[in-house]
Amino acid sequence: MRVFIAEDEEKLAKTTKQGLERAGFAVDHLANGGEAAEHIIIHHKSYDVIILDLMLPMRSGLDICKVMREREITTPVLILTGKNSTTDKVLLLNAGADDYLTKPFSLSELIARIQALMRRPKVTLQAELVVGALRLNPGTHKAFLDEKEIKLTTKEFSLLEFFMRHPDQILDREHILDHVWDYNFNSFSNVVDVHVKNLRKKLGQSLERIFIETVEGVGYRMVSLT
Repeated sequence: MRVFIAEDEEKLAKTTKQGLERAGFAVDHLANGGEAAEHIIIHHKSYDVIILDLMLPMRSGLDICKVMREREITTPVLILTGKNSTTDKVLLLNAGADDYLTKPFSLSELIARIQALMRRPKVTLQAELVVGALRLNPGTHKAFLDEKEIKLTTKEFSLLEFFMRHPDQILDREHILDHVWDYNFNSFSNVVDVHVKNLRKKLGQSLERIFIETVEGVGYRMVSLT
């Protein structure tokens, strides 16, 4: 899943980005609140969760959150804040934030909160994803086929999770790139095709049992009946 972080503390931003990437997230980062606001307005559909530091140069996280909600951008927002009073927390929630995390925080708690937000989109999704004989738990980072665990790389797990969140839907390569990779990847590369090929191999896909179907000229579709 893809996350955007607006954080101007360089060390914190770097360690958070690296930690989330190790956990399987694709992460984009900007340090300037003004640039972050513009980026979110244009690219918000590419992100599953947006993390905003409260105190940013040029534009605060609170202001960015307000602008998002005024524009009816519904992407979940988590605010990072050094303020701990009830009044400040109520202000953040009333401005449209879905959650907040007080600094300093642990990476494990941040990941847990991100995963909780991802389970609260417009249509409620279960914590554990099940499509046919496939079962995936984002919290434990484990995937099973016919109740046998499948050993996947971090990126393969993220790709399978994205497919399983959109069963029977045709997903073009650009859409997959947007949600599973960060924006440093070249959209003209074959990285999606390579990872889909590897994922199919680990799932044991065959002509008799298709998990991920190729839609010629468009992209891929996860078959729900496997």
